[in-house]
Amino acid sequence: MAILSTPSTTITTTTTQHHLSKLHHHHSTLSSITFPANNQQFSLTHISKSKLRTNVSFFTDFLNKPKNAESIKQELLEAIVPLDRGAEASLEDQQIIEQIVRKLEAANSTKEPLKSPLLDGKWELIYTTSQSILQTKRPKLLRSRVNYQAINADTLRAQNMESFPTFNQVTADLTPVSAKKVAVKFDYFKIFGLIPVKAPDTARGSLEITYLDEELRVSRGNKGNLFVLRMIDPSYRVPL
Repeated sequence: MAILSTPSTTITTTTTQHHLSKLHHHHSTLSSITFPANNQQFSLTHISKSKLRTNVSFFTDFLNKPKNAESIKQELLEAIVPLDRGAEASLEDQQIIEQIVRKLEAANSTKEPLKSPLLDGKWELIYTTSQSILQTKRPKLLRSRVNYQAINADTLRAQNMESFPTFNQVTADLTPVSAKKVAVKFDYFKIFGLIPVKAPDTARGSLEITYLDEELRVSRGNKGNLFVLRMIDPSYRVPL
């Protein structure tokens, strides 16, 4: 934050009855009062304007002061609540969520999430723009009630899980591309959580982790989809 100060000015005057009468005559307009000092006319107008600019600048700085991550997270969670994980989100809702997420990403303090122990565990998906994951083309009764994603950074394994009524799962190998991005290669699907089916070689993608703390994770997929997840079990391990 910039430290603002207003320079002080010392004015030496020789007051006469004539000068006092001029001061009394103009007392109602402070910004136009003039004092004879060293045979010069010194106007207070510039002082008033300078103070005004200083006050406006301070007020603007206060309004534009960046929010911390906790307040942005709260704003994001409140915006997500009525959207049914994104299934009920309008285009305007998606734009609002995107704006909040960008602020949160800018406040990210975990610069290398793939090296962070905060990444490990089981996460619940609370918002996404992916219509395939939300299963919006299915009747509501046939959609998964909850979706999870687990990641183990040490073994570079990931697992996506659906809840009732399908219980489908898929596991994947991860290959780091950068400190926060991985290439994803799916290996096995489990239909109803029981029947293993080998994934085709084309079942690939990528995932970039753009925000991470002990409670919340934001990721972006290779198709441009946004994912917001909350931690529910840091001790969970993805099957090898």
